[in-house]
Amino acid sequence: MGKTVVHVLRHGEVYNPDGILYGRLPGFRLSELGVQMAKAAAQGLAEREVVHVAASPLERAQQTAEPIAAQFRLPVGVDERLIESANWFEGKKVSPGDGSFRDPRNWWVLRDPVTPSWGEAYRAIAERMFAALHAARIAAEGREAVLVSHQLPIWTLRRYVERKRLWHDPRRRQCGLASLTTFHFDGAKIVGIGYSEPAAHLVAMSPTARTAKGA
Repeated sequence: MGKTVVHVLRHGEVYNPDGILYGRLPGFRLSELGVQMAKAAAQGLAEREVVHVAASPLERAQQTAEPIAAQFRLPVGVDERLIESANWFEGKKVSPGDGSFRDPRNWWVLRDPVTPSWGEAYRAIAERMFAALHAARIAAEGREAVLVSHQLPIWTLRRYVERKRLWHDPRRRQCGLASLTTFHFDGAKIVGIGYSEPAAHLVAMSPTARTAKGA
């Protein structure tokens, strides 16, 4: 068993003019800037030895994977385990400062921040993402793979691998748009984690980069 690298890529900016938390809802595709972010991510991987590409089934993830797959002449696989987390607030406008979290009608949903009560359990997210990570490691044994997913699943996976508690402050996630969280394997053992932002110059142009809903 050799050294293998699996890059877990967050999708680019999404066209979301109404500012809702889109979660798993269909029909949310990359904005024009998001398409450019996907291309920048592909360029950032151009010199790598990528032999496997898979993505969440959601449109924005599939779109982000396309230029990478095309660059390496590979198909884009669909891995349901990479999907965005389920969320009770899906389809609603909700963000810090808009009053949603102070509305008594929502308090029962927000009662447990550890599990959490408003969506898919962090543990369930971590376990499915970890399984997808190892499946990609096996598929790319000795070379490199790219998985395209979403902010919360990626950050939960990283905390799980780093043996940190899974509940956290969303404002402190290190997982920008079109960023790469890279896992280095020696055999089946993770020996390092890296992070890079190949589309940082484009993210700086995005008015929604800090507030992207359902990312």
